[in-house]
Amino acid sequence: MKKSEKEPVNNLIPTRVLVIDDDEATVEMLKLILEPEAFHVVIAKDSVKGIESIREVSPDVVILNLLMPDMSGWEVCKAIRSFSQVPILVLSAISKPGMVSKALDEGADDYLIKPITSSVLIAHVRRLARRSRANHDLNSSDIKYCGA
Repeated sequence: MKKSEKEPVNNLIPTRVLVIDDDEATVEMLKLILEPEAFHVVIAKDSVKGIESIREVSPDVVILNLLMPDMSGWEVCKAIRSFSQVPILVLSAISKPGMVSKALDEGADDYLIKPITSSVLIAHVRRLARRSRANHDLNSSDIKYCGA
């Protein structure tokens, strides 16, 4: 391993986070916040590429912006839910209750309003990643429950 490469914490596989956002400043900020915390950040700068990346990357968590030029975040949530149960965290400046509830109704698992402190963002991403890994472990287990 090269000195410039980070060793995974406790030899664990880093949590894969897919960021779907067209705003360069937000993308860079998320990388600066998440990468030092042992997250592997993958960027998709448009909605269509983001949806495709879910199949390619198999992320543990998706961070999604709502306002993008090609497809709205609401449409992206709905499209992702048609084939995946990956946890989706919406990170948006939109704070209107109706818009928040619409995102949750379309399949988002969590919703944070910008600006957000880095410690709160990290905690939410970690919580969603734990749930994602627990669900994956449960689904890939050979143990079958047979109720009486």
